[in-house]
Amino acid sequence: MTREKPVEMITPPNALRAKVGDERPALDQGAIARAEAALADLSEQFNEWIVEELDKLVAAWDGFEADGGTAAARDELHRRAHDLKGLAPTYGYPLVGRFCASLCKLTGDDTVETQPPAPLLKAHVDAVKAAVKGKVTSADDPVATALSSELEAQMKKYVTATER
Repeated sequence: MTREKPVEMITPPNALRAKVGDERPALDQGAIARAEAALADLSEQFNEWIVEELDKLVAAWDGFEADGGTAAARDELHRRAHDLKGLAPTYGYPLVGRFCASLCKLTGDDTVETQPPAPLLKAHVDAVKAAVKGKVTSADDPVATALSSELEAQMKKYVTATER
């Protein structure tokens, strides 16, 4: 069996390459240095800002406790934990971000049907409070790391139990 027509390969034009070009400009090292300097200037305010975020989280916890754990109060607690989860590493508190990530899993959409145990929620809030007040900025702090591992284990235990 022989082919009557030869195989022809069609390569469509690369419109993106024509628009962007083959050569990429070099990174502007001056712009990078200016951005790093601006971040260093802002870093002096990071401690103030994380305390403000902590106050919001504690206020959300107080509201949750006062309201008896209503869905609205849990949503506010989740919102504050979520904000802090994203901001904490930027402010130099990576373990606070880890505590808040675990708290978010307890208060988030996955656990809407059931009420997470208040003592477990409070333990998360207290861990955040201790890390911020104690200025635990190292991700390798042995006590904070052990606490974070235990809180995550308890969170996973609770989430697994509610999935059944």
